[in-house]
Amino acid sequence: MKPTFTLLLLLISSVTVAAPKAELWPYWDHSVETNTEMISHQDWQQFLTAYVRPVGEHHLVDYAKVSEEDKHKLKRYISQLASLDPRQYSQAEQYAYWVNLYNALTVDLILDSYPIESITKLGGWFSFGPWEEEVIHIGGHALTLNDIEHKILRPIWQDPRTHYALNCASLGCPNLQLNAFDSSNTEQLLEQAAHAFINSDKGVQITSAGAEFSSIYDWFISDFGGNQTELIKHLAQYRPQLSGFSGKINYHYDWALNKK
Repeated sequence: MKPTFTLLLLLISSVTVAAPKAELWPYWDHSVETNTEMISHQDWQQFLTAYVRPVGEHHLVDYAKVSEEDKHKLKRYISQLASLDPRQYSQAEQYAYWVNLYNALTVDLILDSYPIESITKLGGWFSFGPWEEEVIHIGGHALTLNDIEHKILRPIWQDPRTHYALNCASLGCPNLQLNAFDSSNTEQLLEQAAHAFINSDKGVQITSAGAEFSSIYDWFISDFGGNQTELIKHLAQYRPQLSGFSGKINYHYDWALNKK
């Protein structure tokens, strides 16, 4: 094997998951609370109903069976969202807008490259997934998935349950919800998603040696209080038996595709 190729492999293998900080993009921190108009997410709901199925603790997407017509409909839905200025809506409408857009974009990226075994295979040679790729233009601004999550959703709403709403097309991720978010059901879906994830093995698994937590709680500990004590308090809200837990914690994450 040539030395340069060996070096390339070493560089690629050294790529690890780095959790971006929540850093506000001020342009998007604006809302019009007097606007009572609702954004339609009907096309996204139709996709979820047609292709997402609960299997055990997972919600799996039947990527292989998505019709060409529904692929085009998904792209049309994304384009329709991109044509709006979310800042002109209430914060409640905006939250649903950004969560649904993030999840729809993720599914669309998978469909464009399917079959693949993991979202981490997308992106360039030195990329771990597509999160830094520009995937949409809104109001003249190019955005990445990381922009939506770490520069808009996390810093504006400062709600740790956002991590349960966003789906990265992986088995280790909180599930893609069966219902599209909207301003009337967001609280219900966030609570439902948090409870389901924390009570699943992929979220929190108690072992004889302590516990295995999702790596989400390691990567984004700052969103869950910044330390183990505060994290446990958060988890115990949805899984009371964890109250006071102080054992050893290992972290895990399954990047395999959430395919049916």
